[in-house]
Amino acid sequence: MSPEEKRPLSDGALIAIPSTAVTAAQVRWHDELIPSHWRILFASFLGWMFDGYESYTLFIVLPFALQDILTPMQARSTAVWAGVAISTTLLGWGTGGLIGGTLADYIGRKQMMLYSVLLYGIFTGLTGLSTNFTAFAGLRFLTGLAMGSEWSTGVTLVAETWPDRARPKGCGFLQSGFGWGALFASVVWWMINGANPLGIHPWRLMFAVGALPAFFTLYIRRAIKESEKWIQAVRERRWAATEETKDIAATAQRPFTLVEIVRERESRRRILLTFLLSLASVVGWWAVSSWLPGYAQHLASTQGYRNAAQWGARAALFYTSGAIVGYPISGFVIDAIGRRKFLFVTYLGALLMTAVTYLWTHSVEGLLSVAAINGFFTMSWAYTWMAIYPAELFTSTVRSSAISFIFNGTRMIAWIFPIIAGSIIQRFGGTPHAAVALGGIYMLGLIVPWFVPETVGKALPA
Repeated sequence: MSPEEKRPLSDGALIAIPSTAVTAAQVRWHDELIPSHWRILFASFLGWMFDGYESYTLFIVLPFALQDILTPMQARSTAVWAGVAISTTLLGWGTGGLIGGTLADYIGRKQMMLYSVLLYGIFTGLTGLSTNFTAFAGLRFLTGLAMGSEWSTGVTLVAETWPDRARPKGCGFLQSGFGWGALFASVVWWMINGANPLGIHPWRLMFAVGALPAFFTLYIRRAIKESEKWIQAVRERRWAATEETKDIAATAQRPFTLVEIVRERESRRRILLTFLLSLASVVGWWAVSSWLPGYAQHLASTQGYRNAAQWGARAALFYTSGAIVGYPISGFVIDAIGRRKFLFVTYLGALLMTAVTYLWTHSVEGLLSVAAINGFFTMSWAYTWMAIYPAELFTSTVRSSAISFIFNGTRMIAWIFPIIAGSIIQRFGGTPHAAVALGGIYMLGLIVPWFVPETVGKALPA
């Protein structure tokens, strides 16, 4: 019936409907995607997956590594040195994210991703050769420094190259890489422990596997191209941070991006609000995830299980598995109900599940299923929105800087928590109450979303 289709009315008459409307209604979210889109997603996904592997590896092997590298005097305070190692990594991650994310707005997304993946692969591999804590901590900082910028550059690249209809789904798939990386680390550790190729030093081999991303840069160089949106925006000297701001002339000298995103009033408001949401995600996730294995072990011991440590590992596995389920569907849900409602549902779920996990679950068997639901909200959805939403709030010349500030800036605050973890638990009278108290920060997510612009259905700012 081209160029028009005729549809019957209730009285038998026919009404003409333009074929373009019919076509639009039949278009699937992935119909506009071509191989180059999938290659960019694959490269960004793998980079973030290796980040997940590297981050979770530290938590898994840290007790064994410290047994090897601490002096007898240092070994008297193992918990303190463990906190320092984790905090050093987080501090490097936050610092590197801010630096690398900003550089990506100047030298390009692809180039920054290459540097990031190559360097954190090298430093991760070198970590396995550490012979003392100073070298170990120094390499952890350098690894975090290199690793920090990979996420923001990957997210920015996918956001700027994928079609608007498919973009949220692609970013949701990208975000799932972290969960798959954590799961991969668990599997590799299980295999290494079973084969035991290095005797009493299996932790070193885990970091050796983490060096593999360095070879991945060969794929990035060949398979993906630079963002045309970013190239055009820089060429045309469009320096304004948001589309609502038109007070910067196209011919003006380029302002420093980190200054620009807080100089403009509307941009500053968006940065502040999304930063608060990011802070809620980071602080809440740290309290829930880092204490979950220990809490599971405590419940298992209380119930009389002999190998309580296994239950801690199982709880972590179920927690991660729940997150893996949540990642890929988040892009579909956030498009269906809108950004604001998605954020509200996410933080409401995180708030409730934190209380259910630590106050209302009294058996380790019940904790496993609860941990999976908790991971769905606190590890998956509480982070996925950062891969989807902030990119829609800022323009191409500052996008990577803004995303990086929102995501990594909170780590400049959260890095101190592992060091003071013992004091926090003692102050609140035990892990459950400490976790729920810190998890109370999720309440920000019930209020803040309603003050941020709704961007569902809108094109990405140029």
